[in-house]
This record gives sequence, C-alpha cells and structure tokens, in this order.
Amino acid sequence: MATKKDYYEVLGVPRNATKDDIKRAYRRLAMQYHPDRNKSPDAEEKFKEISEAYAVLSDDQKRAEYDMYGHAGFDRMYSTEDIFRSANFRDFEDLFRSMGFGEDPFDLFGSMFGFGREGRVRSYDIGADLQMEVEITLEEAARGTKRTLSYMRNAPCSKCKGSGAEPGTGLRTCSKCGGRGQIRSTKRMGFMTFTSVSTCPQCKGTGQSYEKPCSECRGTGRKRITQDLSIDIPPGVRDGMRLRLPGYGEYGKDRTGTLYVYVRIARHKIFERKGDNLFVTVPISFTQAALGAEIEVPTLFGKTHLRIPEGTQSHSEFVIRNEGMPHFNSRERGDLIVKVVVEVPKKLTKKQRELLKQFEEESGKKRWFFGIF
Repeated sequence: MATKKDYYEVLGVPRNATKDDIKRAYRRLAMQYHPDRNKSPDAEEKFKEISEAYAVLSDDQKRAEYDMYGHAGFDRMYSTEDIFRSANFRDFEDLFRSMGFGEDPFDLFGSMFGFGREGRVRSYDIGADLQMEVEITLEEAARGTKRTLSYMRNAPCSKCKGSGAEPGTGLRTCSKCGGRGQIRSTKRMGFMTFTSVSTCPQCKGTGQSYEKPCSECRGTGRKRITQDLSIDIPPGVRDGMRLRLPGYGEYGKDRTGTLYVYVRIARHKIFERKGDNLFVTVPISFTQAALGAEIEVPTLFGKTHLRIPEGTQSHSEFVIRNEGMPHFNSRERGDLIVKVVVEVPKKLTKKQRELLKQFEEESGKKRWFFGIF
C-alpha cells in the first residue's frame, strides 16, 4: 500500500492554516483537477487525494486527531468511507455549485471511492457499527499490550452463508415490483396527479426474491453470536484514542459494520501524564536541598538517579530526558519531569533542635549583617 502524502502538503497550506485558507486551496485545486475539466490520466486520483485532505482538514475534530497522531494513527481510526460518510456535504455542494459543477458530492465520491448512498438505487444492507471500551494501565500504554474482547454481534448465518435463502433454492422475480426494484404510486388531488417512486420493501430494490427463506435464520441471513477477538494496542496510545476494526461490527449483506474500540488509561498512583511527558513528585530533606545530593527517582519501569544541586528550593522541577511515554508510532520518547518538595520533619530529637537553633542563630547574624532584617 502506497504511503499517503501529508494532507497539508496535498493542499499546499501550512499547518497553522485557517479554515478559509484550506477552503481557498481546495477550491483552486478542485477547479484544476475535477474530472469534468481535466481529462489527464492522473486527474481523478489527484482529485480524490485533495478531496480527502479537505474532508479531514475542514473538520475540527478530524484535523485535531490527524495533527496528534499523523497518518499512521489516523488511519487506524478512520477509513476513507468513514471520512466521507461524516463529511459536511453541504459544504462540498456549495463549493461545487460555485465552481459550476452540479453533481451530488456523495454520488461523485461514492463512485470514485467505491461506496454508495443508502437507498439511491436500492436499499443497501449495511451492518451497524459497534463500539466498546477497554481500560489499560499506564505501563501497558507505554509498552503496548493485547486485550481479548468478548461481545455480542450479528454474524452471517452458518446455514445460508448470509444470503437468507434456503440452500438449494434459487431466485425468482419479485412478485411485488415485477423485477423493477421500485414501487410507483400515483395520487390525484383535484386536477393534479402526483407520482412517487420508492424502493420495493420486499426485494430491497434488487428486483429478485428467494424462492424459500432459510429455515435457520428465517431469511434474515444473520444469527446472533458471541464474538471473541484479540486486539493489539500499540505503544504510546493516549486516553480516549479510538481503534478501528473493520468487519467486526454487525453483519450486513452489502457491508459489515466496523467495531470501534476506545482505549481508557487508568489513573496512576505516582505518575501524571501530559502529552508524552510524565510528571512525578519526589520528597527530599532540608539538608539534601541545602547541601545538594544525588537522589533515587522512580521511572515507569524502574529507577534512575538525579543530582540535586546545592540550595535547591522546594517545588523546583528537573527534566530527565527520554524517560516519559513513547511517541505514538515512533521510537522517540517524552521526558520525565521531577518536582522536588522539601519535607519538614514533624518530630525532632533534642540534639536536632539544638543544631537547628544554632543554625538559626548563625543565619540570623548573617541576615542582620547584610541588612535583611
């Protein structure tokens, strides 16, 4: 499979481009590569490419997800049909109309990308999408992990293989529509006659019906099953990220739905995640802060050492490079941000009290000498 070009590069706009910038760029390129105007062999592919880029970058949510995860992560969440199925076709219609093209965008993209509008010629039997949630730990999100899902869904009937017909029986012309796939009805209102055409409810627009419905599924072509499925959750996944598993939704004769799995990351007892950086708070003593010290710091998968300089103040932060979360679909990692908090002892021995009083007296003399008090 060829690697997709960056959507911003496809439209020739910077990553901080406004919606108006993106619309202007698409309009210019669509005028150049629309198949009605450009008859070169690669015009249709170029038009598909710029239209897909516009469908993503003109949608705030999809653009944010694309900016965060890039093509590799975005393609796990959306198929091309997903992108156009939820696109703002009114926006495309307005653009096409202003450019002098009058076709329905859904029909145009459907013919190019291989999907159609439900109910245009016949009623498409498209299985519904399903969604689930899985919860993983922060450690699992860093390493990547597997999960086994178990859920109920419609699957093809094992007897008729999803056709809905009793094995050994054939097709016949639909008795309701006479093979036309459509029902025409006429109504008179005074001197006016109204004619409407609708998809045949018996054959769903195909013009044919089965001689005998399957005795196992009663002609539906479906049966309810418990689906067990093992999925891979990649390293660097973020809370709320959606994994797309085509073909594991509800069964449909024309297209089976998609299973969307939303990943939730459990709250960690020690670490807080912001992007791909991890934050941890570590207590240190007064003497360590004053004199400096080398302390042991927890990481997600072990421990490391951090040098605390002399005179460190409470709530100071230190950065340990490459000890954070891995970037999604990348070998790079975020950083570990260590905040040190100076702990004040609640109980002191007699000797400790005396030493601290001496320290305070010495510190007081110096402060008076420098004019602080």
